[in-house]
Amino acid sequence: MVRTGIALAALLACGATLGAFEPSLDPRSLTEAIDLGQSRIDDVRSRFHAPYHLDVMQPPVDYIEIVTPFRRIALDAEAHTRAGQGLYGQREALATLGDNPSRVDVVAELTFHPLNNYLGVPAITVNLVASGGATIPPINAVRTPRFGPRVSGMPLANPAVVAGTVGPQRSQPLLGGNVVATFDGLALDARGVYVIVVRDDGKDVAKATVDLGRLR
Repeated sequence: MVRTGIALAALLACGATLGAFEPSLDPRSLTEAIDLGQSRIDDVRSRFHAPYHLDVMQPPVDYIEIVTPFRRIALDAEAHTRAGQGLYGQREALATLGDNPSRVDVVAELTFHPLNNYLGVPAITVNLVASGGATIPPINAVRTPRFGPRVSGMPLANPAVVAGTVGPQRSQPLLGGNVVATFDGLALDARGVYVIVVRDDGKDVAKATVDLGRLR
């Protein structure tokens, strides 16, 4: 029975990373995302999340996370289960998607020079550039500062909820933060390859490539 459960979980993880990005989730996709997030096998979740994490290491950008609707539900179900909050079903999943169920968040995680004089996260922008060269700006962007060192091992939760929840901590220096850029998933090519361009003060500071055909 245990081996069967592991096999099913592995198939679920493989199925979740095949195909293409889904801007709209039907009941079956919602169920698959919930099951994935509630899996008790850490390796299953880790393999699923890997393509959504882009190591950049181009200061000030450390890495970029992509959060599609499917991944948003998987993350929320995972956090819900870890916190021991009881049943998580399609009603909770739909509430998590909210009034913009097709949104895609691009989260740029930042680290600043320790001697910076920033009062908050600077006006760093995140745009997508399609294969044809067209620039796609976000429909919204939220910048959240990080005071003190980053806490390693913290799971990525719903960026739209995380953004703006960390208040100023004057006893610690401003060492980083993140920019959550929200895009209209319905306007994106489900199998498209996009260049993520991060700009600061009008200059390109980091780039990364995301293939939506590898995500879900």
